[in-house]
Amino acid sequence: MSSTSTPPRDKDKKRKRTIKSEAVVSRPTEVKRIKAEGGQSTTAAYTEEDEVETRDPQKDLEMHRATCVDIMKVMDDIQKLKTEEKMDSPELTEDRIHGSLQFLVLKKLNRLAHIRCKKVRDTTNEAKQKIDQYHLQLQNLLYEVMHLQKEITKCLEFKSKDEEIELVPVEEFYQDAPDSISRPGVTKKDVHRQTLARLEWELEQRKSLAEKLKKSETSKELIGLEIRSKKEYLESLQPMLKSILQSTKPVQDYLGMPFDEIREQHQIAYHLPEPLYVLYMQTSAYHEACDKNMSVSLEGELDAAKTLGAADAENPDEDSDSDQEEQETTKRKSKHRRTTSGDRLALKRQKVLRKHPLSVVVIIKCKDEYTLHLTYSYLMVLKIVTVTVKLLCGKDTVTSSVSKGDLLSPDSILTCLYTGDHGHSTPNPSNLFELNKLGMDEFSSYISETGHPYLWVQWQAGLEFLPDVSLVKAVSTVSASYMEETIKRLRGRVAARLSLQKQLVALEHGSVQVSADLQHLFPSKIVCQLSSWKRSTYDDFIELAYTRELVESNLATDTDLYFTAQVERRSAKMVVQVVVSPDYPNTPPVVAVSINWKNERTHLNDSNIRDMEAEINIHYDELINSKSHDQLLTNQMQRLLMCFDIYLETEASNASLEGPTEFPKEKVCPRLSRLVDRG
Repeated sequence: MSSTSTPPRDKDKKRKRTIKSEAVVSRPTEVKRIKAEGGQSTTAAYTEEDEVETRDPQKDLEMHRATCVDIMKVMDDIQKLKTEEKMDSPELTEDRIHGSLQFLVLKKLNRLAHIRCKKVRDTTNEAKQKIDQYHLQLQNLLYEVMHLQKEITKCLEFKSKDEEIELVPVEEFYQDAPDSISRPGVTKKDVHRQTLARLEWELEQRKSLAEKLKKSETSKELIGLEIRSKKEYLESLQPMLKSILQSTKPVQDYLGMPFDEIREQHQIAYHLPEPLYVLYMQTSAYHEACDKNMSVSLEGELDAAKTLGAADAENPDEDSDSDQEEQETTKRKSKHRRTTSGDRLALKRQKVLRKHPLSVVVIIKCKDEYTLHLTYSYLMVLKIVTVTVKLLCGKDTVTSSVSKGDLLSPDSILTCLYTGDHGHSTPNPSNLFELNKLGMDEFSSYISETGHPYLWVQWQAGLEFLPDVSLVKAVSTVSASYMEETIKRLRGRVAARLSLQKQLVALEHGSVQVSADLQHLFPSKIVCQLSSWKRSTYDDFIELAYTRELVESNLATDTDLYFTAQVERRSAKMVVQVVVSPDYPNTPPVVAVSINWKNERTHLNDSNIRDMEAEINIHYDELINSKSHDQLLTNQMQRLLMCFDIYLETEASNASLEGPTEFPKEKVCPRLSRLVDRG
């Protein structure tokens, strides 16, 4: 059975291969010979490209779908026959042949699709080439248009040299120019000729001006030669003038007119900072005009001030150059030792408190041959002026007193020269932030190094610190308005302290000295005596119960001077707490009294003692006059002694006790008090 079945299979396979080869070998272009009616043959060319033009693509698509369906159906039939094992049936052979033919149809449709796609691609490329040609032509045209626009713009923006020349106005041209140049009949109608005529007139004017310039330069050279010759003559006179000034120094010293010294001081003053310059200028003017018992001079290192001024001129903003200064300082240090953050912080702190190399020294002569030396310095970073005080004593200085303590101390002698001005804190509000930024203590911790920044010192230097510190600037009018008053207060303060010192020395020895013009206010005999006078402290004062009202009413502060006096008369003793303000005698002393007689008595339990304190603390006006103004303390103490005698005599007479009176009545009292007792 196998032998009989094999030949048909081979035959079918051969047929299939033949069909495939024909399908593959077939060319798109075939040449066929066709017999004509007359027996002659003609040649016709067949190409699939031509066939594509005649065929409808939509119909080819439908044919492709139908062929695919037909092939799928044939494949199903063949599969069924094989499953039924009908390998030799003629139906299977027909299906195979039919399927092969359908594949040939698919191949033909595929070729036609590729040819059609190729034609579309070729057509598209031809259209793209045309578009590219048109685009290139458009770009060329646009480039030509842009080039023409540039040329037009150049022509429109062209400026001739005559446009840079400032010509005279047309009216002035026709008025001043001669007719040979202006030619009004021609130029008024033609703008171009008018411009040419104006340019010609400008040329003529410039020629004449050039000649004048040449003559002026010649004259200038002659004058310059004359000036140089006179300058050389004046320079030759300078050594002669110096020798003449040197020879006049003895005459200046004899007449008390040190012109050379003043001139040198004025030259140094140019290197002062602005506040110190205002202070020096105003103080010198006040000395020349109003007060000959004072002198003004400058001290310090002039070379350092010049160097500092040159550095400030090059670097006006100190903050912006702070890093550079730190680097320079670091370079100057040893190469073997690195600067730590602590070293840099210490350098910054030193810089904050640095003074200007120059300072102003004012010497004020006071009574009893005392002299007050004031050295004014300027802190360049904090931008405030400080003063260092020195008091030189006279010949009759009393040094044996204990209670006077620091009465003439440089740190306290000028305290509260103006009300509330203790000089312990800086008047510039921004300084607090600068010190806190560097972790420094309050400014009062550095007063021994810098000096006291009193408010009156800032006023003398022309500084007034406003809420906006950036607006602070030294003004001469501010300095002038406070200069005379401040000098008077300085001299008055020294005189008041000297008088107070003498009074304290006398009180220490138990002597109460009253000025002669006020003797009529006191009785001729005062029995009680001052047995003790010593210095006390603020802490001791506030511990006493009968002084609490003075502390609460701010009549006693920690800046005042405190003394304790003891007065005795037989068995009665009176302890007096005395408060002396730094502004004495402008602010009168205040007393608090405690009497120990039979029992302890104060103003808290005895209205008469309150009247005694009021007599001293309130009714002190009659104890002051122009001559005894500075002796207010002793006058008050004398009145207190008088009041103590009256108190004891009146209290003893009022007491209903048998036996002799301890304090006989020796004084006549027409009235018991000044006012009605409202206690």
